[in-house]
Amino acid sequence: MIKQLHISNYALIDKLDIRFDEGLTIITGETGAGKSIILGALSLILGERSDSKAIRDNTAKTIVEATFDIGGYHLERLFKDNDIDWDEHDCLVRREISPNGRSRAFINDTPVQLNVLRELSTSLLDIHSQHSNMLLAHPAFQLSILDNIAGNAQLLDDYNRCYHDYRDALNRLEQTRLEMEKLRADEDYIRFQLDQLQALQLKPDEDKELEALQHKLGNITELKEGLWNVGNTLDGEENSILERLSTVASLLEDAERNLNEVEGMSSRVRTALIELKDIAHSVGAIVDTLNDDPAELARVDDRLNSIYTLQRKHNVQDVNGLIEIQQGFEQQLGEIEHNDDIIEELTALVESTRRQALEIADKLSARRKDASKRLGRDLLDMAMPLGLKNIAFNVDFNSTDLTASGIDNVEFMMAFNKNQQPMPVKDTASGGEISRVMLCIKTIIARHMRLPSIIFDEVDTGVSGDIATRIGEMMADISRSIQVIAITHLPQVAANGDHHLRVFKTDNEVETLTSVESLDNQEHILEIARMLSGKDINQAAIENAKSLINHSHND
Repeated sequence: MIKQLHISNYALIDKLDIRFDEGLTIITGETGAGKSIILGALSLILGERSDSKAIRDNTAKTIVEATFDIGGYHLERLFKDNDIDWDEHDCLVRREISPNGRSRAFINDTPVQLNVLRELSTSLLDIHSQHSNMLLAHPAFQLSILDNIAGNAQLLDDYNRCYHDYRDALNRLEQTRLEMEKLRADEDYIRFQLDQLQALQLKPDEDKELEALQHKLGNITELKEGLWNVGNTLDGEENSILERLSTVASLLEDAERNLNEVEGMSSRVRTALIELKDIAHSVGAIVDTLNDDPAELARVDDRLNSIYTLQRKHNVQDVNGLIEIQQGFEQQLGEIEHNDDIIEELTALVESTRRQALEIADKLSARRKDASKRLGRDLLDMAMPLGLKNIAFNVDFNSTDLTASGIDNVEFMMAFNKNQQPMPVKDTASGGEISRVMLCIKTIIARHMRLPSIIFDEVDTGVSGDIATRIGEMMADISRSIQVIAITHLPQVAANGDHHLRVFKTDNEVETLTSVESLDNQEHILEIARMLSGKDINQAAIENAKSLINHSHND
């Protein structure tokens, strides 16, 4: 339940701290006193959109902070999944709005996204106002009522998973069919491109090897001439390097016999001489292998031209890129050849996931139909004492194909007069009738959902007398199991309160501010007397107020 509410710098509120208790808390006040402002602040805690226009002082932040007791409501998973500190009793929810309109949300001082705030707060608090009555005509809202009464939360989670799997499989099947149709249309083109590539019998890095060979064959004369000069210089007939080095070695050997300083040099020259002789021999052998081969050069040129042509065509830089494209074409043709198997597998997956979703959807539908009967019985029991003595109610079910919510289209059918056939809610009920029906439905839902708290915002508008008394008794009855906060103008409803808060405005020298005070027993009596008699409270109104309170609490 909500224990504490702090509001600062919001609309007509400078700073406000309100404490809430178990049972039924009544909030009263003159029209325009600021009751709707408090609800507006609470809606921020529920994750509603913020409005910078509501900031009272544009130099400071607006802060709305609520403390909830969340023990016993099984919210641990939500806190764990979002890495929020868990306290089984106190949960602090805060919303801040900066003057520039930027909004931030916190749970136990941990920053959270608004969707996380909404997920938590909708499990803690439900605000029902006159505007909520319009929801009753919406099929989606009607379906949610039945699901709440049936306790379908876990089953809906299971269905959503299966339905998602089914839709995913169906989308994959449709996408694959489109891709296959396109591949079939392009099959001749793909096969032609593949034939061109396969005809070349490409090898990895072949272009680099061919370019090296082309360079060699294209420069064979220059290469032979250069290498012949190397060999002749090293080991020619006259004055060659090897001949001269041999002379050098002999001279050094003579010098070594008489000069220690040159000892070993002849050996080093002899070593170099051996190396150079080997080089001269190798160069000669290479020259013998270099033969001018115009035919081989022409073959290499032709193959490189073929490769270059395909590289330009497919916009790649080398043979490896062409090989990748070839493999892609081969894969596409393979898919075309095996597309019937692929389509068959996906079709089987679609049918399998559809059967699983339908199985759960059938269970949902059966539970909803049972819930509609319970709703009908409970609704009639509650609504008849509220002046709707001729009310009739049933739910029309029409089966559909699988949707995100199952296989049910539902329509709440009602009649409020004798000999009247039930008709859709939107076509048959007046505003006052809808308000009372919605109050009954909210009461039923609150009992089934076990919400910690529910707020009724002037849902008793347009009723009086005995019906108003019964509405107050209904709220008091609900408050025995959950916390109920009721904003009302009716003394018959206010008399049932366990706690009473009065909202009022005060003026200072520069502005008007909204304040809230908690009423003691005597003040509670006087406030109800004021609601009965108006501005001037007389003794008769006071006695009447006491009688109302005694009657409410004795019942």
